[in-house]
Amino acid sequence: MSQPTKYSFGRSRRSSGGGFHWFLVLVVLGVVVWIIWDYSHETKGSRTATKPAAKPARNENSNALNPPKNSARSDPPPPVITPGVTIADGGKVPPPRTVISSNLYALAGRTNAELGFGNTPSATPTPPSTPDGIRFIIHPPLTNSAPPIPPPVPLPPNHSTAKTNSTRQTLEAQIALARRGISSGSIDGHLGAQTRAAIKNFQRLENLPQTGDLDDATQARLTLDVPLYTNYVLTPDDLTRLQPLGHTWITKSQQTRLDYENALELVAEKFHAHPGFIRQLNPTIDWRTVPAGTELKVPNVALPTPREKAAYVRILLAQRQLEVYNTRSNLIAHFPCSIAHLAEKRPVGELHVVRAAPNPTYLFNPEIFPESEEAQQIGRKLTLPPGPNNPVGTVWIGLDRPGYGIHGTPRPEDVGRTESHGCFRLANWNAELLLKLVKVGTPVFVEP
Repeated sequence: MSQPTKYSFGRSRRSSGGGFHWFLVLVVLGVVVWIIWDYSHETKGSRTATKPAAKPARNENSNALNPPKNSARSDPPPPVITPGVTIADGGKVPPPRTVISSNLYALAGRTNAELGFGNTPSATPTPPSTPDGIRFIIHPPLTNSAPPIPPPVPLPPNHSTAKTNSTRQTLEAQIALARRGISSGSIDGHLGAQTRAAIKNFQRLENLPQTGDLDDATQARLTLDVPLYTNYVLTPDDLTRLQPLGHTWITKSQQTRLDYENALELVAEKFHAHPGFIRQLNPTIDWRTVPAGTELKVPNVALPTPREKAAYVRILLAQRQLEVYNTRSNLIAHFPCSIAHLAEKRPVGELHVVRAAPNPTYLFNPEIFPESEEAQQIGRKLTLPPGPNNPVGTVWIGLDRPGYGIHGTPRPEDVGRTESHGCFRLANWNAELLLKLVKVGTPVFVEP
């Protein structure tokens, strides 16, 4: 058996591996040198580079961070406050409005007027609401590092109280003004255009800046010395007045009286309020079946007792206002007013009162209603009985231009917002006060 061959590896390894060993050493050394060079280059570059951009400045108005000028990102501006509503036409209280803000604390202490009440309901999903019916969705401000729409932030604990107090102050001002003969229209606790016009006239009387705002000085002079609300008990006589209103001119002419249709209409008009506001004050009442003896919460309003007669009346067409002045040219009454739809039917110039009558009947003339198919089919004049739902309401003050006059209306809450065929419409309670102020011969100046 042959012996295995012996090999000697030691010498050959040393002789063949020495070059490879030095090659590895050189590679490692080169890597180390490159790292040291690269590090020293970066350090030097950072010392010679421009200073980094300063932190974005804080925007005190939006409470958000503005992006640096060299940033390619451009965040959208914060959303604006969307107007809301409290009361809609027809006596119904609509769904509360939604208000959106990017600044939580900007809403705290804001008045109803600053938050705004418009006429268009919002389609925004319904969040929780405050006690006064105004709903809010509040998003915190956007920053460069924050997600676009973070979760909603809770309302400040005192926000509801601030809003309620603002509504109360507006309501107090409306009642105080009405007690002075300066009407804001149907009382509703809302600081709208008609209330601002009334406040502006009051400020003119008091030599205050005529801003139309309910500032501290104005509010101090419109503080009531009587309770804001009072109670009214519905009587059997109230209920006997209620009757359905005919839907055609002929059926209306056949009624014994054009009185109130329901208790809500009666109470709202009796206390110069919007029907929707009366609903808000009495949320548990079923107005379809209100029995006699029902106690209701209502605004504590009353017409002033006239101390003097009017020297002249001004009707301001552009402002839709009627103003009454005494012999010293001092304002003694102010009312919102509806005017003719067509400009050619708005008489401009000096007119005079030729007749003043409470609870008038109404002579229906089809020629005045060419747009009414029913009127053209009747083809004859009709006499409609008196009542608050008479087309001219509870008062007619005739002027020395045939067919023209100042009168009441079946829908006081629409005065100043709708238009007539040519006459000047007032809320029934304001027309009744004007009737006590004017006499036959009183000048009426109609101004553009």
